[in-house]
Amino acid sequence: MESWKQNRLAFFVLSTPGTVWLVLFFLAPLALIWVLSFGEKTSIVDIEITGTFANYSRALETVYLDVIWKSVWISAIATFVCLVIAYPVAFAISFASPRWKMLLLIAVILPFWINLLIRTYALIAVFRTRGFVNFGLEWVWNTTHLDSLFGAFEPLPMLYNNFAVVAGLVYVFMPFMVLPLYATIERLDKSYLEASLDLGASQWRTFLSVTVPLTMPGIVSGIILVFIPCLGSFLTPDLLGGTNAQMIGNVIERQFKAANDWPFGAALSFLLMYITFGALALRALFAGRRQGMEV
Repeated sequence: MESWKQNRLAFFVLSTPGTVWLVLFFLAPLALIWVLSFGEKTSIVDIEITGTFANYSRALETVYLDVIWKSVWISAIATFVCLVIAYPVAFAISFASPRWKMLLLIAVILPFWINLLIRTYALIAVFRTRGFVNFGLEWVWNTTHLDSLFGAFEPLPMLYNNFAVVAGLVYVFMPFMVLPLYATIERLDKSYLEASLDLGASQWRTFLSVTVPLTMPGIVSGIILVFIPCLGSFLTPDLLGGTNAQMIGNVIERQFKAANDWPFGAALSFLLMYITFGALALRALFAGRRQGMEV
């Protein structure tokens, strides 16, 4: 491939539109929010930039740290469930015939064609007290005559709790786990798996010692693509979790809207961003050390 230094004019012409778009609609608004995090709310609509760290000090109070910790472990559980479900799904798609492979990939990305709000309201219809799940369980309960042994069926509380939030996050972000895993498994040299089995390794041993290490880039990419959006999600916890399962995204959203406290909302946003960047930096550091040890 020709180096960009050999044709600087073409490089700058092609890169300028994307760079301008990135600066105007991403970096500039991000810088504005960062500046606001050092401001003070002087009236209902007025904000004064004073360089104070009071917003960050308030964000480090126990009540907000508890919400952040709760958001982290809910996001971690949702990411783990996505990984457990998506790995065999990606494997099945990769080893499927070309005809079925295309249909299965379309099925994975099909939810993207439907608005997130509509999909979330559909989950409410599934999880509510008289929803599809409880209705189906009640039908099975009565059909198998368990009501005569244990009494009438009691609907399961599946909505407005942490379970509903995790289930909603898994449903929304599952494609972000399946697609990078599929891309990695698709490029996997299947001869390594055959060689491991021919040398006497069991299916489980081959999976742990060969498949998982070779597909680790897809696993890491999927975890990042799922965990970070889950951590900042606010629509799914708001509709499915209610007041019982609020995450840090809901707190930030209320600061910018209901409370109209933009400086504090900006501080919370960047505190979450600092945590995310710190985790990514640690991951890059450990990955670099591991590569250095392998070399």
